[in-house]
Amino acid sequence: MPHHLDRMAEDLVKAKLENYWPGFEPVAYALYDKSNVYLFNHPKFSNDSPCTYHILKWDTEFTADTIIMYEEYPTAIVNMDYYKEYEDLFSMLVHELFHGYQYIKDEKRFPDEMMGITYPLSKENVELRNQERANLYCAMLENNLIKKKQYLNAFIALREKRAAKIEEYLTYEKLIETIEGPAWYVELKAYSEKSPLDYHSVLNKYAQQLINKYESTSCIRRSCYSSGLFMCLLLEELSPGWMESFFDREETLYDLLKQQSGDYMEHSTTDVKISPETEEVIDFAMEKRMKAFEEFNKKAGIHLYIVGEIMAKSFDPMNIIPLADRLLHKSFIKVRMNNEDFLIKQPVIAHVGDGIQNINKLHLIVENVPTETIDSLIIDGVGEIKGRYKKQENILHIFI
Repeated sequence: MPHHLDRMAEDLVKAKLENYWPGFEPVAYALYDKSNVYLFNHPKFSNDSPCTYHILKWDTEFTADTIIMYEEYPTAIVNMDYYKEYEDLFSMLVHELFHGYQYIKDEKRFPDEMMGITYPLSKENVELRNQERANLYCAMLENNLIKKKQYLNAFIALREKRAAKIEEYLTYEKLIETIEGPAWYVELKAYSEKSPLDYHSVLNKYAQQLINKYESTSCIRRSCYSSGLFMCLLLEELSPGWMESFFDREETLYDLLKQQSGDYMEHSTTDVKISPETEEVIDFAMEKRMKAFEEFNKKAGIHLYIVGEIMAKSFDPMNIIPLADRLLHKSFIKVRMNNEDFLIKQPVIAHVGDGIQNINKLHLIVENVPTETIDSLIIDGVGEIKGRYKKQENILHIFI
């Protein structure tokens, strides 16, 4: 039995969670490894105390760190094998529990994930975006209120200039910030409370994703977590109590922060000067994508192509790499084929057509030779897929 369970349960009572966010109450949660699931606070199971947990055998429902509907109730899940230190495990569970709290509060400000996967890496947008993020960082660190407002106004002016050019994609950024920024905010609070590091060091740790231009351009979705976090921290300074009515609003975090700015000077609409670093950043991001696909294709094993009408049912948007009409799902994808659902818990390339859910071909690499029947292939870790198939050395095609 993992030794953190009792301590975790004691640390996750409602009274303590409210130190991170007013009214924050825990949904069900589960810590799991490759063998067992330790389930807490679930209404379907009798709970003698908040520290009581139920041990279940692991199954495919428990994949990644996320929020799931387990037995029709929102349940935060975290894989214990990913974390060595208690503060990392604890703060991640607080993060996922907050997503459960958002569900309870009927949060509706969710983004269209298609926007993140088709996000354009234009030079002008990347240049302005990185300038924008630098000003947000400086606004947070600045102690002088006048200078803080100057940095904040510069941040807003740059963002408004981007909005005029990529409005729908900027809406995507603002919605990711609004959903994930507060989750990162409570995560930071929880991490800071349990970590031996001082608060400044913790803040610097979380700031790296805001100010690292290479990583923030390579991972647009995840980079919005840090900008959302820093907006939360600025609102904490400039508008104490802002969290009280947060779930009653339709505005995004950015909208709320913009209300604190006063007047900002609009940037001119003249061409933006592209720095050599921005050129490097974009090249880095594109090369990183291509390298990920190249490394996938070089893996040893049997290359299996599943061809036909396939529907993506669920996936981890944090771990998708786009390249033209292909998506590399790095962690998992759940798909519907032949009116059956299959969970593929390994890297897989999806060739997409109209939208990210409509797949015409899946490419995965398997270690063991699939078992052949008259009209199907049985694939280790995936299941039996019916269809006609053909073989060519270490390549298999199955047509469903």
